[in-house]
Amino acid sequence: MIKNSKNSKSYVLIALAVLLMSMAGVSSARAEEMTDYPVVKLQSLDKSTARTMTFEARVGSTIKFGPLYIKVDACRKSSPLDSPENASFLQIWEVTKKEEAHWIFSGWMVSSSPALSAMDHPIYDVWVLDCLETKTAKGAAKADVKSSNEAEIPDDKLDDIAETLGD
Repeated sequence: MIKNSKNSKSYVLIALAVLLMSMAGVSSARAEEMTDYPVVKLQSLDKSTARTMTFEARVGSTIKFGPLYIKVDACRKSSPLDSPENASFLQIWEVTKKEEAHWIFSGWMVSSSPALSAMDHPIYDVWVLDCLETKTAKGAAKADVKSSNEAEIPDDKLDDIAETLGD
């Protein structure tokens, strides 16, 4: 129990001053600047076969991976002078064999902490590896990963899915 005395009041004032100074230091610290990149490098895991695959997608595109559709809305990377960080805003939904669409994930995925904002699916995992300037030859779409043009997803079909999902 703290008695009401000059010493206890001075301790409280000192603690308050230290707290305010530390908060001022946090607000004046330079925030990490993130730069937008046009391509995201993703990795996937099929839990049923334990196979992983690395692939790339352009920002603004929708790619198909098995029954999943992955729409890449942004990819940002920190400055090389800051601690390395990549983040991508992804919207992922699954279209079942009955043509029913279900949201799986919508949000930012961060490469340094994949568990921080993870996709929750019983069979598939997808996570961000890097943000790139251009697609690499190795990252070209493979047989089971198709870009939106190759997957032939008509805009009206994407609109129908978005309406079904409540977008």
